Amino acid sequence: MKTGGQLIVDALEANGTDRIYCVPGESYLAVLDALHDSAIRTIVCRQEGGAAMMADCHGRLTGKPGICFVTRGPGATNASAGIHIAMQDSIPVILFIGQVASHAKEREAFQEVDYKRFFGDIAKWVVEIDDASRIPEFVTRAFAVATSGRPGPVVISLPEDMLTSVVEAPIALPHTQVETRPGETELDALEKLLAKSIRPFAILGGTRWDAEAVARMRTIAEAWALPVGCSFRRQMLFDHLHPNYAGDVGIGINPRLATTIKQADLVLLIGGRMGEMPSSDYTVLKSPYPDQTLVHVHADAGELGRVYRPALAINASPSAFVDAFAKRKPASAPVWAAETPKLHAAYLDWSTPPEGGPGSVQMGPIMNYLEKMLPDDAILTNGAGNYATWVHRFHRFRRFATQGAPTSGSMGYGTPAAVAAKELFPDRTVVAFAGDGCFLMNGQEFATAVQYDLPIIVVVVNNGIYGTIRMHQEREYPGRVVATDLKNPDFAALARAYGGHGETVEKTADFAPAFERARASGKPAIVEIRLDPEAITPTKTMTQIRDKS
Repeated sequence: MKTGGQLIVDALEANGTDRIYCVPGESYLAVLDALHDSAIRTIVCRQEGGAAMMADCHGRLTGKPGICFVTRGPGATNASAGIHIAMQDSIPVILFIGQVASHAKEREAFQEVDYKRFFGDIAKWVVEIDDASRIPEFVTRAFAVATSGRPGPVVISLPEDMLTSVVEAPIALPHTQVETRPGETELDALEKLLAKSIRPFAILGGTRWDAEAVARMRTIAEAWALPVGCSFRRQMLFDHLHPNYAGDVGIGINPRLATTIKQADLVLLIGGRMGEMPSSDYTVLKSPYPDQTLVHVHADAGELGRVYRPALAINASPSAFVDAFAKRKPASAPVWAAETPKLHAAYLDWSTPPEGGPGSVQMGPIMNYLEKMLPDDAILTNGAGNYATWVHRFHRFRRFATQGAPTSGSMGYGTPAAVAAKELFPDRTVVAFAGDGCFLMNGQEFATAVQYDLPIIVVVVNNGIYGTIRMHQEREYPGRVVATDLKNPDFAALARAYGGHGETVEKTADFAPAFERARASGKPAIVEIRLDPEAITPTKTMTQIRDKS
């Protein structure tokens, strides 16, 4: 006989959970009590949105569900930001929410929310457990749903009285992840399409990759001389210095790369959905009928033909597909082989930062310094904003599990993601990039880094504005500025107030020594870069955008 709270923790342990992220609440005290005697590590966070984003980064870097616990009402609604990210980004997350007691439901009781309605469109599955004896069933099913097909978030509502009830229940067993593998017929068809292709291009995206799958994809690219691009914020799926890498297929795509994909006669899309951002508003690949012959590989049959009508649909996870196709070799040297190195050379040129720019701080030399200094396994995280262009365009990712960035474009992600990444991989360098507006959306999780002695380095690019919105505002409504100016704190002083290390960079030459001091401090650190708002993109100033020059 066990309480519902004990059965929740038992089911988590049975499914391999080693840590959870939470903001405590009285609605699930029975679970917190059971965690007291568990080997599961409990990371207490400062806001539920940050906790859910930590769980998302956990799922993003490991492929295993990130587990988050929050209380009812405001706790759950705060966490919804992280659930939306996990849904759009196909990340396995399980959110447990304390719920009002059963006798109070449907009365608009204190902090009551109908979670099936609230999360219905932004979660893969939403369920409320009314009978504690069914906890092993529902929790194990949640792990299976979150990881199978197209991964995504699951939300489980836990009525308070259910958690304190004492029942007899079956012992929880671990979930079985559903694997989808390509058939020989599909592999034969792909081989024939490649054999008659003249200008093929491979785009990697989505989730359900691992380090071995990334290595096998490299083998495939080499054997077939395939040019390879990575979808928006999935850049850790291919080594950027590999001679077959052609660049990222995302926001602000290299025009030459966009032209190459548009002119391709065969596009092999593995794992991704090729949504609005990587497709440049459905122009690089037209929807629903692409100009190119499209081969779409995806673990979820529901995604095949949903947006694009493929010539060949392969229902398989990326890892299973590359495992099978790596055994196939071309009968003769591919006719396009000589073009692939040229695309890589174009990428290297595109990803070389500019040296100049307005103001006293230039981001180009800063990115050059970081490229030379950061180890290949360093993890970079970020939220959203124009500052992120410097990371996505100029940082050359080398290994799997080195990128934590939301394809959904959610601000406030970088700092909590860095906390989760450093907690998972304490021996690796973790650097979060954030704009001034982005940092202050979940910057309080810097306190979590301090509490758990996680020496992340947060680079805050402070230009005193909501930069992306100002850029669009100046382009569309030049000179009519409203709602985009910001007055910020001293971020370095803020870091010290939290108990961390703080640095302020007002000249380009200040960055390298400031970063080294931050790293040597052994504390969570903020390095604030005070950037001229004119330096709005790597290639254009705000004035040029305003003048449309």
